Amino acid sequence: MFPELKPSSSCCRIGKASSGGRKRASMLAVRIRCRRVTLALLLAWSASWLLLALLFLLHANLLSDVCTDAASKEILRRLCGDFAAGSAAGDMCADLCVGGLVEYKRCLYYRSGKKVMEVRWRGQTVIFKSKLENLSSYQPLGALDYRQDAAEDSSPLDVLVSATLEVRNWLGLAEDKDEDEGEDGASFLIKLQSSDKKVYSRAELTSLWSLLQQDEYTFLRVLQDLSAHVSKVLGSCGHFYAVESLSAGHAWDQNIFSMDQDQAGGFGVDGPGRRGVRQKVHRIALSFLDMVQHFERDFTHKVHLCDVKPENFAIRKDLTVVAIDVDMAFFHPKMEDILDQKCSSDDDCNFFDCVSSCDLASRRCRRQRANTNLQVICEKIFRLWFSPTLLGAKAGLPLQVELQRAVQECSESGGVDKRGQGGSRDVHRRLLDILTRLLHEGGTSDEGQEENEGHVVLNF
Repeated sequence: MFPELKPSSSCCRIGKASSGGRKRASMLAVRIRCRRVTLALLLAWSASWLLLALLFLLHANLLSDVCTDAASKEILRRLCGDFAAGSAAGDMCADLCVGGLVEYKRCLYYRSGKKVMEVRWRGQTVIFKSKLENLSSYQPLGALDYRQDAAEDSSPLDVLVSATLEVRNWLGLAEDKDEDEGEDGASFLIKLQSSDKKVYSRAELTSLWSLLQQDEYTFLRVLQDLSAHVSKVLGSCGHFYAVESLSAGHAWDQNIFSMDQDQAGGFGVDGPGRRGVRQKVHRIALSFLDMVQHFERDFTHKVHLCDVKPENFAIRKDLTVVAIDVDMAFFHPKMEDILDQKCSSDDDCNFFDCVSSCDLASRRCRRQRANTNLQVICEKIFRLWFSPTLLGAKAGLPLQVELQRAVQECSESGGVDKRGQGGSRDVHRRLLDILTRLLHEGGTSDEGQEENEGHVVLNF
């Protein structure tokens, strides 16, 4: 009925053309895919080499900070070599290098050049440390002889006395211009050296100059006889100095401090039971409060702690809290200089745990610190100790609830307003009152309840 349809020649040509186009499109797609694969392989190869280079650098850096007995003993061997050559001196050198009275025990810490090890000196365990590994790594004393303001006939001692004035200025202890009397460079040097010697050998001057270049050493020496809340410097050899060995805090456990058997008793408490544990916690907390008040009121300038963490504090056997790492502790004038920086927001004004705020009009951080030592200690230490989780069933007792609220308030503001002023002393007084009442509360009715809980609330 219908006529038969046959494809025309034009239709055939179109079909053939379409087939050829599809082939060319397919080949183009294949070439594009090949290029993408090649590019991806090239990027992967480059990334792998970059990763290997980063791993190599990281590995080299980690190896440089590896804390090993062999490396520590080699450092001590080189120190004794300096002593034998007449380049190093100190009251520990003869015992270490000749008398055999300093016994290496173990390596404690290697990082960013700082070397810390444990040794026994004349039967007493001490911590031996230096900011840098070698004496030669410090600025040589001879470099001071070429200062432009130094007199041509200045002796090495004169130069070092002048250098101690610069160290004092760095600490923020420079005298006010209107003061008529004050400590001169020589007396300040004697305080740092703990000696009233009038004549020093070149080795003694070189060693002392290497020690004065270490912020922690100078800070500890200045407060040596003024504070029970800093570790004591016991001796030195060359660029290494010894401090007392104490029970340091640790960050991996809420209990923070661990006490040995001697510390477990002898403090007028009920032995190893829960009551004794609780009283120790309160005593240590009260010592923290005493340290805060001491650093704020008892010196010409207040002391700011800008790196508050458990491992930077320790306790003596009488449970006195001691700052053992003070690399980030500053007197107030120095703190003002540190905070006085350019800024575009408050975040630019944070110097570790010491924070300020940004004056957007001048684009400068305010020189006044906006938080306090107390606020940071509440946030990083007290809040862990007195949390409801850690206290268990005892957390609901009235005084404990009051303590938790006071610690929370202290952590959030420290009683400081936007100008860095306000009721921080009120917060301190409130914490002091609560902790004192808790310390004297031992043996009250909650003791029986605590004994039935079946666990120790805080284990030291």
